[in-house]
Amino acid sequence: MRERPEPVGTRPGRLRRLIGTRSGQLTVVVVAVGLVGAGGWFAGSRMQSPADAAAAHQPPKAGPVTVAVERRSLTASVVAQGSVEFDSPQSVNLAGPVGSPDSGSGASGGGDSVAQRVTKAPAAGAEVQEGDVLMQVSGRPVLVLRGTVPMYRTLGPGASGEDVKQLQRALTRLGFNPGTVNGTYAQPDAAAVSSWYKSKGYLAMEPTVADKQQLGTLEAAVTSAQQALLAAQNPGDGTKGSGGTEKAGSGPGAGGAAAAAELQLKSAKQQLDASNAALSDFQSGYGTKVPAGEVVFLPELPARLGKVSVKTGDTPSGPVATVTSSQVVVRAVVPADDAKLLHKGMRAQVETTDGTKVDGEVVTLGGEVPKDDSADTDEQQGPSDGGSGDTSAPVPVQISVPAGKLTESAAESAKITIKVGSSDGKVLTVPVAALHTSADKKARVQVVRGGRTVDVPVEAGLSAEGQVEVTPSSGATLEPGDHVVVGR
Repeated sequence: MRERPEPVGTRPGRLRRLIGTRSGQLTVVVVAVGLVGAGGWFAGSRMQSPADAAAAHQPPKAGPVTVAVERRSLTASVVAQGSVEFDSPQSVNLAGPVGSPDSGSGASGGGDSVAQRVTKAPAAGAEVQEGDVLMQVSGRPVLVLRGTVPMYRTLGPGASGEDVKQLQRALTRLGFNPGTVNGTYAQPDAAAVSSWYKSKGYLAMEPTVADKQQLGTLEAAVTSAQQALLAAQNPGDGTKGSGGTEKAGSGPGAGGAAAAAELQLKSAKQQLDASNAALSDFQSGYGTKVPAGEVVFLPELPARLGKVSVKTGDTPSGPVATVTSSQVVVRAVVPADDAKLLHKGMRAQVETTDGTKVDGEVVTLGGEVPKDDSADTDEQQGPSDGGSGDTSAPVPVQISVPAGKLTESAAESAKITIKVGSSDGKVLTVPVAALHTSADKKARVQVVRGGRTVDVPVEAGLSAEGQVEVTPSSGATLEPGDHVVVGR
């Protein structure tokens, strides 16, 4: 017996569940046709001939690169990187021994030669005033005075010259009256020196034991010469002296004796003259002195101690320290072309690494000599190449800042901005790259108008920050928003 087939609509997952009716069947057919068409379109859009593929990879046709004309203010500046430094650095050297050349210490040496040693070194960063003690050597002071003539010898009684006059002026400023400022060291100067040393807690360099011994020896020589002269002048009375000798001028050998007495008298006079000359010469330099190594003259005071080259226990040879002014300056180097835009007296802004900003002024350019107040020409203010002859070489520039400013920033770097010009309000500007010179030697810019590029003659002005001021020539037009060509 045959089984009866199950109705189609009763099977799970059968087509009837999807379409059910004749209208549903039609919808399925339409959707299927649509899907087939879409697939064909997609496949067709992704298919290219080799020629089409090559053409698709070609770069677009080049056109001019343009930038819009602007109306803005321009400020031209020279910017450089510099360093903050203390001004007027100068090495300090001792001109000779400190104290007695024989003893190396004390105000009255014992005559034994000993090495000199630093017993108190200079203090880096300290400020020294006129009359201060810079350091100690073998217990003796090295003092500081203001002056331009360097110490080069021991100053004492009998010395004269500009260095003595410089010492006398310094003692006067310090309040120790040396008497007349005449350039000759005399007793009033010695007294002033002694008072100055005493005010600092030291004894001035008075005559040493050796000096006193030498003085005694010379004085004794004078006394002996005087006695010899007296003896030669008074050989004795009568024909016989006290010892039974014949009186000069009588007896058989009277002529020879007289000649001998005359010669002896002449010799005694010469010996006395020489002894007196030696004593006078020694006495002229005998007394309180200023040893060559105990004073340092500096052109400017107060001064700041920078680098110190010796320490306690060292033998002071060569530079012992470097001193600077207490005033801070900023030094930088600018390209030669920028230096041509600068001159002495220009205002500058200094910005340190911590953001501190201080206004300054250009005081020197290159190797220029500071301008004399009576001169008024720009040529005397311009930069120089320092004598190198290379006009393309970078040029040093120095900026002064107000007293007391940036002292905490010494030895640090700083940015320097020097304003060299500005536009008169807002002006038309274009990029420097847009400006070109035509065959007639006139400046022009190319402007894109209506799909065409046209030349517009202009006059160029101030240039700054990659922009240049332009003014359309007579009959030409150029407006903000116009597009100028800067490249192709």
